[in-house]
Parts: sequence; C-alpha cells; structure tokens
Amino acid sequence: MHKISALVLLLGFFSVAIGQEITVVDKTTQQPIPGVEVSWKRGIAEIKSLTDSEGKVSLVNYNEKSAITFRYKSYKKLTIDTQVFKGTKVEMEEDLTSLDEVIITVNRWEQDKIKVPNRINKIESKEIAFQNPQTAADVLENTGYAFIQKSQLAGGSPQLRGFGTNRILLVVDGVRMNNAIFRSGNLQNVISLDANTLENAEILFGPGAVMYGSDAMGGVMDFRTSNYQFSTTSKPLVNGSIIGRYSTANQEQTKSFKFNYGLQKWAFLSAASFSEYGDLRAGTHGNSYFLRPTYQQTLFEKDTTLINSDPSLQRNSGYSQFNLIQKIAFKPNENWLFDYSINYSETSKAGRYDRLIVPGNNGNLNFAEWYYGPQLFLMNRLGIVYSKKNRAFDQMRITAAIQNYSESRHDRRFNNVNLRNQYERVDAYSINLDFDKKFSARWSLFYGVETILNNVSSEANRINTKTLAETPTNTRYPDGSTWQSYGIYANTRFHINTKWTLHGGVRYSHFLIAATFDTAQFALPFNQAENSNGALNGSLGLVFNPNLTTQVYVNASTGFRAPNIDDIGKVFESGNGLVVVPNIDLRPEYVYSGEIGFVKSIANKLKIDGAIYYSYLQNALARRNFSYNGQDSILFDGQMSRVQAVQNSANGYVYGVQAGVNWSIWKGLSLRSTISYQVGEEQSADSLIFYPKSHVAPIFGRTSISYQIRKLRFDVYANYNGGVSYANMPLTERQDPLVYAKDSDGLPFSPSWMTLNAKMGFFPSKYVSIFIGIENITDQLYRTFGSGISAPGRNFIFTLRGTF
Repeated sequence: MHKISALVLLLGFFSVAIGQEITVVDKTTQQPIPGVEVSWKRGIAEIKSLTDSEGKVSLVNYNEKSAITFRYKSYKKLTIDTQVFKGTKVEMEEDLTSLDEVIITVNRWEQDKIKVPNRINKIESKEIAFQNPQTAADVLENTGYAFIQKSQLAGGSPQLRGFGTNRILLVVDGVRMNNAIFRSGNLQNVISLDANTLENAEILFGPGAVMYGSDAMGGVMDFRTSNYQFSTTSKPLVNGSIIGRYSTANQEQTKSFKFNYGLQKWAFLSAASFSEYGDLRAGTHGNSYFLRPTYQQTLFEKDTTLINSDPSLQRNSGYSQFNLIQKIAFKPNENWLFDYSINYSETSKAGRYDRLIVPGNNGNLNFAEWYYGPQLFLMNRLGIVYSKKNRAFDQMRITAAIQNYSESRHDRRFNNVNLRNQYERVDAYSINLDFDKKFSARWSLFYGVETILNNVSSEANRINTKTLAETPTNTRYPDGSTWQSYGIYANTRFHINTKWTLHGGVRYSHFLIAATFDTAQFALPFNQAENSNGALNGSLGLVFNPNLTTQVYVNASTGFRAPNIDDIGKVFESGNGLVVVPNIDLRPEYVYSGEIGFVKSIANKLKIDGAIYYSYLQNALARRNFSYNGQDSILFDGQMSRVQAVQNSANGYVYGVQAGVNWSIWKGLSLRSTISYQVGEEQSADSLIFYPKSHVAPIFGRTSISYQIRKLRFDVYANYNGGVSYANMPLTERQDPLVYAKDSDGLPFSPSWMTLNAKMGFFPSKYVSIFIGIENITDQLYRTFGSGISAPGRNFIFTLRGTF
C-alpha cells in the first residue's frame, strides 16, 4: 500500500479496485456527479472517460502505475497517485474560486463563462436545495443580485439593474414566458415555475435583445427544469427524490417528488409539487405601519371591519399551488434527440394584499374583497436537436411551444353588493430555430429565427352577490386581440488569440398588433387598432483572459421592448382616482447600455468580481396624464377619475455597480458576499425635470459565512437593504403611498433593514438529506421597497429529502 498524495489527504482516504467501477460523489452532499472527466496514461497515450448519470466510471485498460485525474467544472481538480486501490468511492470538493463554468444564456448553446463578455450569475440545483426557497421568486432573491417586489404572498416580481416586470425577460427551457399582457406593475408569473424541480437558473444582466428579442432590456432570467436521464447500459436507470418541507412563518406544507426512468434510447421524467401557504406572519421589531391592525370579513351577509388580535398576522394572504412536469425523450442515434414536455401550474385564488389594506370611509377598509382567481399556466414544448456537421451548421435546435395563461381579478368595495370579475386568457405560440456553426478553432457563428403569436381573450361581468344577477362591464383588454413578433439574429464569437475574444451580434424584429374594442361598454373614438413596427438591435463585446484565473470584459448593447396589448389596449381602474385608457399610437422603447467588468481568482483562495454599467432609456413607455374625448377626467365605476394612458413620454438613465467576493478561508470555512448599488432617473418628454426612476432598487446585498465538511454544511448569512426617502421615491410610488411607512412629515418612505439567518444541511448518506433553517432570527418587521406585503418574520424551516 502506497501513501496517497497530500491533495487526496485533504479530501479523505479512499481507493479503487483495479478494473472495477468507481463512483464520484460530491464531498458534502454525497450525491453522484455525472460528467466528470476521468483520465489516466497507458504508455504514451492518455485514456479519458466520463462518469455516467449515476457518477460511475469503469477503469478499462487501467495501468496501475499511472495516476488518475478527475476534472469537473467548478470542482477542484483531483489527482490520485497510487498503485493499489481498495475503495470504490471518490469524493470531489467544490471550488468556490473557480472561473471554470459553463453557461447557456448568451448564445443559447453551452460555452465557457470565462469567454463571455457579460455578467452572468448561475444558480445550481444543489444551492437551490440548500436554500429551500418556497417559490422561484425566492430562488432569485437568494442570489443577492436580483431584487424582488411582492404585492401579495402569491407573487414575486424580479428587478435587474433598474428594470423590472415587462422589461425583464423570463425564459423556461428555452421558451420565453413574457406574453402580450405582461404589465409594468408587479408580475406574479415567475411563481408558476416550481422551485423544487429546477435544474439551474441563469441571470444575464443587461440587454439580451440580440438572442431573445423584445423585453430583454434589463436582463434575462433563464430557468432550466429538471432534465431526464438516459441509461448508459442495457439496464434501466431508475432514480428520483421525495421532499417534504414545513415553514412556520406561513405554515407552509410542501410535498414534492421526482421520478426518472431511463433506457438507452428512451427517457421519462415525472415531477410534481403541492404547497399550501397559510396567512403570512410578519416580524415584530420595526415600523408598526407594516402591521395589520384590522381586516375585513363578511358576517351574516354584512361586510364587517374586525380588530386583528395579532397585528403581525397578515390575514387573507394565504394560498395554495400545484405544479406538474412530464418529459419524454427519444434518442434514436447519436445525431438526433427529440424531447416533449408538459409544464403545468395552478394556484388557488389569492388575496391582492396591497389592495385589501387600503382604508375607506367611516373607519372601514375600501375593499370587502380583492383577489386574483386561480393563475393557470400550461406549456407544451417540443424540442429537436440535430448534431451532425455540415456546411450550414454543426448543431440545429428546433423549439416549438404552445403556452396557455389564465388569470382573473375580482373586487368588491365595502358594503357594495356588486362583485366585478375580469378574466384574461393568452394562448401563445412560438417556434425557434437556432443554429451553431464552428468554422475553425477561432471562429464560431450562432444564428436563428423566431416567430411568436399571442391571442388574447378578455371577458368581464358584475355579479350581484345577493341576487346573483349578472350584468356586463368593460373588459380589461380588447377581446380577440393579437400580438405577433418575427425575428432573425446572428451572433459571432472570434478568438483573436489565446487571450482576446471578440463577440458581436445583430437582430431585426418586427411586430404586429391588431385589436377590436368594445365601444358599447366604454365609448372610444375608435373601435379598431393596428400597430406595426420594427426594431434593429446589436451588441459588441471584448474579453481579455491573460491567464486561466482572470477575466476582463467590456460590452455595449441595445435592447428594446415592443408595445404589447397591455400598453395599447388596457382599460382599468388603477386606484387613487386614476383611470387608464387605450392609446394605439405607441412605438418601441429602447435602451442603450455599456458595461465594464472583471473576475479574478487569487491563489485558489479568493475570487473577486465587479461590474460598472450605464443604461440610457429612450422613448420609454410610461403612464402619464392623458385626455379622453377632450376631457382630463371622467366618471368611471362611479368615481370621478383622472385620465391617464401609456405613452412614449419619458427618457431616463440607470447606472450602477455590482460586486462580489468568494473567499476560501480555511479547511471548509468560506465567505461569500454580494452588493448591488444603482441610481436611476427619468424625464418626461414635456419637462426638463428629472425624477427618480421606477424599479430602481436601493442598495442591497447578501453576506454569508459557510462551513462545509464531509456530510455537513452550515451557513450564517445576512440580507440587507438600504432605505428610500420621500425625495428619492419615484412619482408612481408617491401616488400609491399606502404600502410605505410615514416619516415625521407624514410623507411615505421605505426604511432600511437587515436580517440575520442560519441554515444547516446534513447528508448522512446519498439517500437522505436533512435541512434546518432559521430566517429573520431577530424577527425584524419590514417590507422590501415597492412591496405591498410585509416580509416574513422569524421563520423556522424543516425539510427532509429522500433520494433513490
């Protein structure tokens, strides 16, 4: 028996029997690692093999005098130098300072992150499992780089670099989720994705219009759901997991399972989750304005305002959710891959919390009821990949999808018998053809085409809750309207030499809108509307890699957002005596952005990164005062309301800094920290005055200290958020002051806050994982900026995961 090297001693004593299988696992979680490159020398030849889906590899033709090397992205390289092995398991340790990572977002194809001129944050399934988020919105928030607003518990609206909602593109399995009725206010669509079945997620910061078209102005959030696995032998591959989780802040109960059955040519994946969330309990130490002193309830057919015996309990905020994924894949040979998937999500009805707390007359609340109906999301997706080099491409990918969205809004004012119901449905059809061609070792081309069609259905009525009599009322959108988009793009990568890489791309998009308005319910000077426009976008980036531990990049890019049905055709009461009316004369809004960034790894102990960016927004679509038939105010829903409409009425800018550090301190002890700072202002077209821009978050970040050893991980971390004074508050937020605290002058403001949290993961075997967490240990009472519901107070989390 020979002694193994010092590097192996750091990872533990182990050995493998010559000619037998070995299994490569993660040192902490004990989970197998597929795709590890295992290499050894036989004579002058180097033999390489990859671990299979179970982390196993067979040492065929192994020379016992040769060292064995294990390499895997984001893990420390491991070399075993021994002649006789007895064990069968090899443990690899994650490298927190590595720059060796693969991403997909930028060109839709896998490539090395170190060669990409963009800031991209990747979230792996292992980290998602450890953090135990309730929703996909919480997955993003846990990164420390994405800012999340919530109008209610059943929601989560992401913001990136001063842009949010319909200026951020959501992508799931290569299909855009943004549809024709994505609005500028807080959106809840991201929670349609199941956090328990995410394989990974990537956040691309800055415009991504060349690859993704409209809406990718502030960035792209690309989610990949759990993938199927084929068997690499004649024996079927059967694996999966079962999860049970309980959280105390809202009495969450989540059950989830995943099951994979793989053959050599066929693979099947099934996954489902069901979650129940009770009313959310806020903290107790903070500004009392964020408590819930009263709540509404209908007792004996009479609307009643009740005193809340526990003001930290945010009554009428709970809901439930069900998610289902089914995937089928067929691989007839090494050239073709076909996969079909169904992604389904359904929520129960959910209270619009920021409307339920609006005060009314005589000490009552303004609304007796205000809730979203069940939010339904169904995506049928077909993917085809053809991999065989020819003159036109090396790989071709076809992605076709049909998405069905259903949502509804229901509100009834206090002591009013009429319940207003608005129902929306969007059927979205899309086809993407993407090609990858490597002309030489230095030059690659990515190109493709995209076509999108959205059909919008919108219905509305009023129901007398006592007589059940139904009467028509104005719909939120023009029923039967359509939104179409067609795009063609090309993106290239050229390695000037071993140190310099040039990226460039261009895209042209054309879109069409057609709508018919129901003038019987809401008189308009027109009943037909058509809008047709095009947009040309480009990007240019340069990466400098003086060595394998350094990246410096610079990029310039443009982005755009085409007006959609929500911009052009919406009629709805926006609150505070305002009503929005249609405006058919809209053009695309543009953003012009530049960024300089770097990443540096030092002595395999410290990784630091940073980016400085500036974005200029032109012809921004914003809600401004408008006139309707020559009037600046109209009687709407029984209330005299100021008329507004979405217009190309603003220009603006955002600049900021993002930075992070990963420090491997000593033997499993590490520190991670992120910080994001941004400033933004916008200017009305008819004014020289600049105002704070909406969706620009205050300074925020996350700092954690982690300790990892074999089978155990323990984290202590702080989340923090700066405050926003009244002077720095956007005008749109000043018009909706009820969700904010009040300063000494009675003006709305958002206080700063910080929470202290701790989480632990225990992995006694590859079959069992136990997670325990305490969030907001000091029970702080706060709201994130722009949110209409207070954040959770002290929250205990218990999760049990079984893997087979």
